[in-house]
Amino acid sequence: MLLPLVIDPVQLFEKLNHPDLILIDLSSEENYRLGHIPGAININPNRLLSGSPPIPNKLPSLLQLKQLLAEAGISESSHVVVYDDQLGPWAGRFIWSMHCVGLYQASFLNGQLAAWNIAGYPTEQQANLSIPVVELPLVLNAHLIADKDAIVDQLNSEQISIWDARSAPEFSGEKVINAIKGGHIPGAHWLEWTDTLVSQDPPRLASSHQLQQMIKAAGIEMEKTVITHCQTHRRSGLTYIAALHAGIKDIRCYDGSWFEWGNLTDTPVER
Repeated sequence: MLLPLVIDPVQLFEKLNHPDLILIDLSSEENYRLGHIPGAININPNRLLSGSPPIPNKLPSLLQLKQLLAEAGISESSHVVVYDDQLGPWAGRFIWSMHCVGLYQASFLNGQLAAWNIAGYPTEQQANLSIPVVELPLVLNAHLIADKDAIVDQLNSEQISIWDARSAPEFSGEKVINAIKGGHIPGAHWLEWTDTLVSQDPPRLASSHQLQQMIKAAGIEMEKTVITHCQTHRRSGLTYIAALHAGIKDIRCYDGSWFEWGNLTDTPVER
């Protein structure tokens, strides 16, 4: 690997001209045009969603992922660095999507574009085009995906620890978004996604040690299979990266998230 999972602008700048480096900017098209890291290509983050009812926020099909990665020019030799304009959740979800098909050479830019700008590094406004490659023979790694049935089956076991990354009102059930019921999965622990950041301007992820402390304080048991989710598995894209950065060995994402759980009549809920 060219770079570790979580990097800062200095590390990226040192590798900026490496031939295997691919920069992915998941910002809005408008923000991308205002300025981006030189060489970065803009991808609509909605392509990280399957778009298929009844749960359109689930992981895209293997075919969709192959097409996306091939169009972005990502090959087995590529090292991908990702950032977004929403504090990091889309960047995290992109890396999780890569991991789901066995591509682990990816890095999360800590601080996003804001940190790059603060460091005084150059930006550009011209749009960059990717150089598509032949689709890779990828295989889906279901080990990183938690589905509703598996969660229900393990609710009363001692094997899982659920990390709910939504806001406190969503977790308590006081606030219900696009669901027929509110609350949380029984036994889930609350640690809001933004709590993993030590600052929001720029949006810097906490250190490994800091993350370990806050995760443990929230009651999330790091030695178990940790399942993270939010409403649509956007915000929990960031907590996926935070979990890995903290050293959690078995982290899975429930991509159906509360949009699925909260709209089913037979799923148990705590308030």
